[in-house]
This record gives sequence, C-alpha cells and structure tokens, in this order.
Amino acid sequence: MTRPSWAENPWKQNPWFESIAVAQRRAQRRLPAPVYGALVAGSERGQTIEDNQAAFAELGLLPHVAGHHADRSTSRTVLGHEVSLPVLISPTGVQAVHPDGEVAVARAAGARGTLMGLSNFASKPVEDVVEACPRTLFQMYWTGDRDVMVQRMTRAHRAGVVGLIATLDWSFSMGRDWGSPEIPERVDLKTMVRMAPKVVTKPRWLYQFGRTGQVPDLTAPNLAPPGGGPAPTFFGAYYEWMTTPPPSWDDVAWMRETWGQISGTPFVLKGVGRADDARRAVDAGVDAISVSNHGGNNLDGTPAAIRLLHPIATAVGDQVEVLMDGGVRRGSDVVKALALGARAVLIGRAYLWGLAANGQAGVENVLDVLRGGLDSALLGLGLSSIDELTPDTLLVPEGFHRS
Repeated sequence: MTRPSWAENPWKQNPWFESIAVAQRRAQRRLPAPVYGALVAGSERGQTIEDNQAAFAELGLLPHVAGHHADRSTSRTVLGHEVSLPVLISPTGVQAVHPDGEVAVARAAGARGTLMGLSNFASKPVEDVVEACPRTLFQMYWTGDRDVMVQRMTRAHRAGVVGLIATLDWSFSMGRDWGSPEIPERVDLKTMVRMAPKVVTKPRWLYQFGRTGQVPDLTAPNLAPPGGGPAPTFFGAYYEWMTTPPPSWDDVAWMRETWGQISGTPFVLKGVGRADDARRAVDAGVDAISVSNHGGNNLDGTPAAIRLLHPIATAVGDQVEVLMDGGVRRGSDVVKALALGARAVLIGRAYLWGLAANGQAGVENVLDVLRGGLDSALLGLGLSSIDELTPDTLLVPEGFHRS
C-alpha cells in the first residue's frame, strides 16, 4: 500500500520553504559569499536595516477566540489594478542570483496576481520582463540629462509598462562596518579566475549558470543608448547616477508631467520619509508615494519605514495611494502596514532570497508565505477582509511613530 503524500515526513528537506527566514538561509548556502553579501547590503553601522525588521516586532496583535470568518479577502485595487494580495515586487538592480533573473520574478508575480517592479539597473530588458508579466512598473533614478530620461521613459512605455516609479532618495552612503562585498565591473575570464576560490565552493549556483551557457550579466540593458550600442556596466550606470545633479521638486513635477504625456499611467514617488515631503509630492502631482528608506541601504539612522508610515498616511492618504517598503518578512507584517495606512507593501530582499533558493518557484513560494500569513492574521483577528484593518487593530507602543 502506498502512503498518501500527506503522510510523508513533513520535516524532510524539499525545495518548498515555510518562511522567508528559511529562504534566506538557503540563499546563503547556495550563493557565493560576495553575491549573498550584496543582497544583505545595508549601510554604515546597519542601524536602519536592523530597525526595518525590529520595528514590526514592537507592534502587537490581539486575536479573537470566536466569531471568525470562514472566507477572507486579501485582494485590493492598487494603482488601478486588482491584485490578489497587497504585496508588490519592488524594483531591485542586477538580479544575478539566478540565470533567469527578473524574468523569473516577473513570471512569479504574474502567476500570483500581483504587480512587478523592474529597476532600470535590471539585468533583463524591459521588453522581456513585460512579456513575462504585462503588469510591470518601470523604475527610474534621476540619471542623465532630461533628453536621456525621456528616451528611457519612451522605451518603457512602448514596451507596455503600466506605471513609472521614480526613486530619488539616494545619498550614496557607504562605509559598511562589516565591509562591502566585491562586485566586479564585468565577468570576464580574468575575473572568473580571480574569484574562482569564492565560487567553486557553491557548485549548485555555478551549475545553474553553466547549463545555460551564461555568466552573470552585470550590465544594465535598459540604459543602453537608443538605436543600438552596448549597455553600460552596472558601475557605468552607477557613475552616471552619482554624477547627475540631484533633482529639485520642479524636476519631480517635470518627471511626473512628462510621464503623463508619454504614457498616462500612474507615477509613483519612492523614498518618502517625511510628511512635509509627502505633501510636496502631492503638489507635484504624483499618483502614489512609497514610504521607504531604500531598505536600509541609504542614510543610516533613518527610522524604520513602518515607524514613518502612519504620520505620512494621515497627512496625505486621502489624496494619493500610500505604499510602504522595508523589512516585510511575514504576512503579519503586511497586516501591520495595511492597518497603519498602506494601500500595499513592496518586498525586495525577501523575493531575491526566494529567487536564489529556487528560481521562479522560490519567488512564488515567498508570495505564498506572505499570503498565508496575511490570511492567518485576518482569521485570528476576526476580520473578513484587509479593508477592515485600522490602527485600532494593533497594539502600538507609546512613541512608536516617528514624524
């Protein structure tokens, strides 16, 4: 007699993981140390990256013992699109943790009914990513002159993206106390020989790329000049970014107006951490803002995004959609963010660990973990929908919010 699948040992190792912490551990085992170190990142002493997660643990939930709902809804309209759960893919650059990179992530986002965010520092062309997930948002930094930015916006629009994310919160803060990982300019024969001792100990990662005939691509194809020509390397793109004069609020308004003329789809300003900046973003005509500290990779000492969320949502949440990113690792974190005023959250490291651990299926796994935790929290709280979440749902310690 064959044992049913449910009778198998539930602790037996399998590619499906039960939490994002497990995905992170698997990613660390699979990836060469410099690649994993680039995912962890952070800046200076790491105060902000730590607080992004720790702050969620300070917020409490009070479950009901009876009166629960058998059916619960996690769907919501975000930026004009119905999503099956309010967890969006945040744009991250050069996803060389897996040969399929952003295309695998896009397929996972499409399969799980949410929106894909694509960085202009991505390793895959916007056309390929939109083909994998038609509901893709293209992200841009303020790099190059205005003519160059218009060219990049136009290309993204022609590819079929459904919105633009402008990330403007970068201060180029570095000096990590634990040291920065080595990231080569390009992966050529000389680089492969030099880094071989760090890579050869990770045969599964090496085999993934080897069987495709590819090496990790450290170029930014979405920044290639129009009409042909080689794409810049990641560091070439980074240099352009560092040497472009920082934008003013007039530049933000220009970017929003230009995107509106080119596409007419939503414009999101990412990196807002202050209520006064949020009000100025409204004045500039943005459709949505993301409360964010760049995942702790920006100015260290910035409070956790979840601490900044409620004051900002209170100030402008009736005028624009308010998103949040930073430190989301479980479904209950999503509940806490929604209760404090977020329309949806974005995730970054969480899905990259899933991608490294198990490709497209690993990203789908991460989204399923978050959906399951979100649903469990709604069940315990006695709610039938995420629309019923309010600040009163939570136990918020005195002094938690920062404004």
